[in-house]
Amino acid sequence: MPGQESPHYAATFAARYDDWFPSPVTDSTVELLAALAKTAGDGPVLELGSGTGRVALPLAARGLDVHGVEGAPEMTERLRAKPGGHDITVTAGDFSSVPVDGSFAMVYVVSGGFFELPTQQSQARCFAAAAARLLPGGLFVLDAHVPEALAAPEAALHVVPIEGGMTVRMRTIDRASQRYSSHYLVLDGNGVHHVPVSFRYASAGELDLMAAMAGLRLRNRYGGWSGEAFTAASAYHVSVYELPVT
Repeated sequence: MPGQESPHYAATFAARYDDWFPSPVTDSTVELLAALAKTAGDGPVLELGSGTGRVALPLAARGLDVHGVEGAPEMTERLRAKPGGHDITVTAGDFSSVPVDGSFAMVYVVSGGFFELPTQQSQARCFAAAAARLLPGGLFVLDAHVPEALAAPEAALHVVPIEGGMTVRMRTIDRASQRYSSHYLVLDGNGVHHVPVSFRYASAGELDLMAAMAGLRLRNRYGGWSGEAFTAASAYHVSVYELPVT
């Protein structure tokens, strides 16, 4: 469960997490979220799985009041060590229940983190809990792979250069259980580290149904964080759900 990561997972993942997301990826994510926040009205924003602050800190630097939920203390320690890290209010816990007080203009989860929730029930619970924390007209934003693209052969292996080594990601898919696993082999000066991460994927239609059950409606679906159109050829999407004002 997010918020219940094993010490092995959190310790290794936290140390290399920022290396796996080059600046253009982070920059486009921050740009779109900042633009969406401007349309969501006044109010703080909440990141589910705030991690090392890769996205939360640049959003806060733009003047947004950013809060987070994070289950791995190693991740939050990395956030606190960065400039401005102590200005982000982080609640420790499993983000499927959104364990915070108050209301938010926008709740978001990035980098496919939503799909670390292991069951349809926990994912639907997260939608409902996020909706309950939104101000009228507020937004719930998440990103996702298109399941058909996950199954493509070219998606199975990916190499990411990191300082002093590389990370090799191997992906396996179990269509019967609607799950995929990413196995990260981190090669650096300290040897080889295996970091397995499991996900429960969902189609865009299934996500829309969860949203509707939570009282949200789809406002927009982009083909990526750069804001491109979502088309039949898209392998990825950023979905923006809205809590109706009335």
